[in-house]
Amino acid sequence: MSLHRRELLGLIGAAVATPSWAVSADGDAAPDAYRFWFERLEGGRIPLAAYRGKPMLIVNTATNCGFAGQFATLEQLWQRYSGRGLMLLAVPSNDFGGQEPLEGMAIAESARQVHGATYPFAAKSGVRGPDAHPFYRWAAARRPAEVPTWNFHKYLIGRSGDLVGGFAAGQDPVGPDLIRAIGEQLGAA
Repeated sequence: MSLHRRELLGLIGAAVATPSWAVSADGDAAPDAYRFWFERLEGGRIPLAAYRGKPMLIVNTATNCGFAGQFATLEQLWQRYSGRGLMLLAVPSNDFGGQEPLEGMAIAESARQVHGATYPFAAKSGVRGPDAHPFYRWAAARRPAEVPTWNFHKYLIGRSGDLVGGFAAGQDPVGPDLIRAIGEQLGAA
């Protein structure tokens, strides 16, 4: 793949400024989701490569959002499919309406106390625009028509690390479309 100098400099700058992804030896920038990691709320990193071969559902969340009830339905999904290999990661974000006023562990504690959420939480991150986490910039480049437009947008990553699809905030986590897509990924071996 041939890159223009400006594009190459942009990739290098992004890698230095936000080292949440890597460039492979052949220069192919983030061909799959396994190149990314998120900061943990409790410190350390959550490398998506640790879930290689498993489907992942990555959801931008906010505790004060009208869709916050989805924390509970995401828990239903987690209870139903984590034993079969599904990874679910909540990524708190304050990008939509300032609806995530909490910081650090207070985010996960609120979701656990109010909605029973036991799945992993990343640290608060941007999910849109130039300040978006590199994973979200990668996903937007892969599926520009399926970018987050509100809290509780869901990205499904397949077993191969490819972006399978985006599911809008209003889609029920245990609704038929998402359940079917997860089932297809769990069945693909």
